[in-house]
Order: sequence, then structure tokens, then C-alpha cells
Amino acid sequence: MAVLKQHLIDPEICIRCYTCEEQCPVDAITHDDNNVVVDAGKCDYCMECIAPCPTGSIDNWRLVETPYSLDEQFSWDELPPQAELTETEESSLEALDDEVAKLIAEAHQGTGGKPVAPHSASKPTVNLYTRDNPAIATVQGNYRITAEGSSRDVRHIVLHFGQTVMPLIEGQSVGIIAPGTGANGKPHHMRLYSVASPRDGERPNTNNLSLTVKHEEEGVCSTYLANLKRGDQVKVTGPYGSTFLMPQDPAATIIMVCTGTGSAPFRAFTERRRRAMPDAPAPLIMFFGARSPAELPYFGPLQKVPARILTQHLVYSRLPGHEREYVQDRMRSEAKALSAVLARDTTHVFICGLKGMETGVDEAFADICRKSGLDWSTIKPEMRASGRYHVETY
Repeated sequence: MAVLKQHLIDPEICIRCYTCEEQCPVDAITHDDNNVVVDAGKCDYCMECIAPCPTGSIDNWRLVETPYSLDEQFSWDELPPQAELTETEESSLEALDDEVAKLIAEAHQGTGGKPVAPHSASKPTVNLYTRDNPAIATVQGNYRITAEGSSRDVRHIVLHFGQTVMPLIEGQSVGIIAPGTGANGKPHHMRLYSVASPRDGERPNTNNLSLTVKHEEEGVCSTYLANLKRGDQVKVTGPYGSTFLMPQDPAATIIMVCTGTGSAPFRAFTERRRRAMPDAPAPLIMFFGARSPAELPYFGPLQKVPARILTQHLVYSRLPGHEREYVQDRMRSEAKALSAVLARDTTHVFICGLKGMETGVDEAFADICRKSGLDWSTIKPEMRASGRYHVETY
């Protein structure tokens, strides 16, 4: 009997942002109050929905004799396991459309395939609160963390959850729902923000969290957040994220490369290491890029982090009297130190920031390895497969 490769969405990871549904050109994706699903009768494997998905939940496949129906998918709390195939069914896989396989491979070229969580990471809780059942948080503070007068208005926003449980671990995100509707009369889309505080809160043992938010003048949600006052209430969904998670191994060297608000999860990483593993033998290494110190979020607080916990490379591209420097340039200048740690199987790499930085950073790693007799084309997939290489760009 012929076997079909069916496109499915993981309900445990999906954040119900409906980006995939909007992106699908053949209307194969739909949703109800429980799940977002794919109609096997309509899906033509165009892969248009893969890249925009913020969680990777869209990138799931099962080999089936009979496609799962929409009603079956609507009822799921988790994806069904891959059923074992008979020898006859396995042989029929050779007849699968080669073009489909090619499209799937091409869709993965930018990210290298589905990511894996670090083996030592804590088990995350995901999708506890939804758009229909959000957690309500109260604003405890809203602080500008770039210099007054600089062109980058970046905010550090602290949200308190009172008696509501919001379990988070370092590297996860939450969703924020701005009130009101858009020009089309529909509610605003939820927006994701990485949590900038560690699991025990912005202040230790406090049921709160912090977000790093750049105010975009045309951004509905960022404007809403930037204008929040102490005491305001906010609808929060999540937590989200099951792979971009901090290793909990004190022997793990963590290389963090970021720009702008991409520093948010790394602030959480740094605070977790400082609080829980202050004597960890392995370092945290950060390459943090901005146009100038005035536009670098958390510039002041970063100066207070002990060097024994965090090795900082603060990189500026618009300093008067200086040539432009970007994070990949500084990485190359630190090639000797980086090549030494890249050769270890306890080293993790995390990249977070604007999407345009990913290629430059990847090329820098390749150059560093090449000069040291290492093969980045071998090291990178090995790191990814073992949960030690993660990219989160936007």
C-alpha cells in the first residue's frame, strides 16, 4: 500500500499565532479553539508556511497510509508517534515524490533542520496560557535602558503575576496581546518577546519576569508596551519555546552572539549562572553588537557583571573616529580563544538578534575553524544534533 508523507502541526509547541494560516497560499491550514491543523487534501508541500513559524511547530511530518483527518487533528494534545511500517510500506517510500523531498530539504537550509534542546536543560512548560485563557500580569516597572536622546528606545519592563503560576526557564518567550483591533476589525496579533529574567524572577524568589522591548514607532504591540504605566494590567500567553534553552551544566561553555533586544535571553542566562552557579568552571562568552554604547541595552548593568562569570565583547558599528566593527569582526579577532572552545564537546552556541546577522556569524565561525585546522561544516551539524547550536533571529 502506498505511503503518504503528511504535514502536521505540533500542538504542544504551536502558540496559535496563525502566521502559517495567513501564509498558506492554498488555504490548507485552519484552526478551531483547540488546535491549528493542516488539511492533507489541500496541502501541496509548497513550504511557504515553514520559515515564518516562530516555534518550528509547523515543521512536522508523519508517514501514513491514510491521512489524519481534521477532526482527529483538532482533538490532539500532542502529535501521534510515527507508526511502524511494514516492509512493503517501507519499500513504497521510494515512490514518494522527489520534488517534495527536495522542497523539504530546501526549507531547512537556513536553519539546518529542527533544533534540539541542550541535554542538560530543564524540562520546559509550554502553552499553559492562551489567547482565550491568558495570564493577567501587573506592570511593576517600565524603564528605558538605552541612553536618553539616542535613536533606540529600548525598554526593560517588569511584569508581576500575583498568585498566577507562570513557570519559565531561561531561553523561553511569552506572548503579549495588545488590546483593540486592527484596520481589518480583527484583534491584534499576539507578539512574542524573549524573557530577560531567570526562572526565579527579576528579583530572586519573586513571581515576576522582565522583557526587553524596542519601541518601534509603527509597532502596535511595542508602542503599547512602551507606554505602559506601573499598575497597568497586561494579557500574557505562554510560556513558549522548548529548544532555545540554557544548559544547566556548570561545565558548559556558552558562546552568546546577539544584537539589540536579542540580548534578552542572554541576560536571563547570565543571571541564572550568577545566582545558581557562581563558581562554574566554564565561562559565558558574549559578543554583543550595537551602533554605540548609548544604544546598547543594559550597557550600565553589564559593567557590573564579574569577569569570572561573563567575558564581554561589546562591539560598536558607529563610533566617531573608529572603523565600523560588527560582532563577526570581533569574533574573528578572538579566533584563537574561540577555536579552542569550539573543539570541545561541552561548548554551546546561541545566536539571537536580527536575521541579517546569522550569515555573517556563520561565516565567521567557518573562517575561525579553517584557520585552526577545524572543519565548521562538520562541527556545526554535530553541535546542532547534540543540542549545542541554536539560532533565534527575527
